[in-house]
Amino acid sequence: MPLPHRLRRLTAGLVAALAALLTVALLPGQAVAAEGRVSGGRLDWGIKQSFLTYVTGPIAQGSWALTGGAATVAGSGFRFHSATGTYDPASGALSAAFTGGVRFTGHQESGANALDLSIGRLTFRAAPGGSAGLYADVSSKSRETGQVSNASQAKIADLSLAGVDLRGAAGTLTLNNVPATLTDAGAKAFSGFYTAGTALDPVNLSVNLPAAQPTSAAPSATATATPGATATATASASASATASPSAAPSSAAPAAPADTPAPTTAPAAAATEFGNGALDWGVRRTFRDYVTGAIAQGRWETTGGAADGGAFFRWTPAKGSYDPASGALSAAFTGSVRFTGLKSGDAYALDLTLANPGITVADGKGVLRADVSGRTPDGAAQQLTGVELATFDPAGLTSEGGLLKAVELPLTLTEPGGKAFGGLYPAGTVMDPLSFAVALDPAAALPPLPDLGSAPAVAPSPSVTPVAATVDGGGSDGVPTAAVVAGGLLAAALAAAGGVVLFRRRRRA
Repeated sequence: MPLPHRLRRLTAGLVAALAALLTVALLPGQAVAAEGRVSGGRLDWGIKQSFLTYVTGPIAQGSWALTGGAATVAGSGFRFHSATGTYDPASGALSAAFTGGVRFTGHQESGANALDLSIGRLTFRAAPGGSAGLYADVSSKSRETGQVSNASQAKIADLSLAGVDLRGAAGTLTLNNVPATLTDAGAKAFSGFYTAGTALDPVNLSVNLPAAQPTSAAPSATATATPGATATATASASASATASPSAAPSSAAPAAPADTPAPTTAPAAAATEFGNGALDWGVRRTFRDYVTGAIAQGRWETTGGAADGGAFFRWTPAKGSYDPASGALSAAFTGSVRFTGLKSGDAYALDLTLANPGITVADGKGVLRADVSGRTPDGAAQQLTGVELATFDPAGLTSEGGLLKAVELPLTLTEPGGKAFGGLYPAGTVMDPLSFAVALDPAAALPPLPDLGSAPAVAPSPSVTPVAATVDGGGSDGVPTAAVVAGGLLAAALAAAGGVVLFRRRRRA
């Protein structure tokens, strides 16, 4: 029996409203569906261990050097930092470009290196459907001709993401032990040392995926799909921000009256007190590798204002004074780094803490001091204050943008410094270079610390470990939450429509 007109209208309206609810329920959340920016993270890759052994071995007799803040990790790998890029949770497309590089040299002949390979600005790209690759800026010298070729963002490795679904991740996304295979472009970069298809070291990476910006917000200058454009925009913004504090308006000082005698000597500049600064020092790369390597099997931890920058540690803030007339500088920094290793039972044979470092410059000599405590590998316990660890030439100090800074000054270990390290290194050993900056202008911005992202969770091989809940997490039997909600709404719609018909029939009865 056909339904009356009013009842048909009521039923149709109810079904339409519930259909709209179904549409909303089946759509992913607005913040997850919109494309988001990658902000911070790390990529660890050993490239190929046999290649590293060859470069530093008796045949090539070469070496490698880090650039752009890259670091070593686990003694046999390289860590690249400060990921930027884009991520689409709906399709799983990911592009993350990392900062830092490494240069390999060897086979020195007549003062030149026949082997000269640089790899930097590594970019991980995953396309919808699971294909992925590792891209890099590459500079390579041909073994046959000696000609140097350069390639920007060449695909040097194919990556296997078999069984891995990158869709719907949020928070920190981690990929561990991703298999890597050399491409044709990668084989060319290695000057034919390896052929295309050769297995490379696996890749580990971790990137931060912040919440997507509202669609109505104005686009950021760095929110571009191309990692290179993002890096360029960021660098330009930083340069302008740094230069602005030092710019002085041309009309700041009025002209002196004509009858005012000019001073014969300029007044001496008073010493500048400052209350902010940062000191960056990696101690020594081989020491870090020793601590975390197969022998010591240890670790380090930062506290009290110190931070881990990958290739170095940062101590901040700072306070002190600088006299531009004499060049005298006194700066005290805050924080501590504790190295532990060689564990036996509940104790560590290696337990060394470097805390509250200080910089002094006087009479053309620069000194790095620190409080030293703990136990060295030779078993000696120590509790020392203000130990003179190393010296440097302060000629490299520059004043720019409201900052007094030094960038990678050569640093030489002193005799007290050698004792602080338990005799691991003799006096005169070249330590990691020293960088620091103090804010003579309180408004000046300190150099940024490399962004290693959030600490990645331990995950199987290969795998994705989202920290936050994802859009497709859900029901008890593996049914997505959106499908459960949609099913409930559909059942409610059918029940409501049936209830209206039944109620009408009961009235008629």
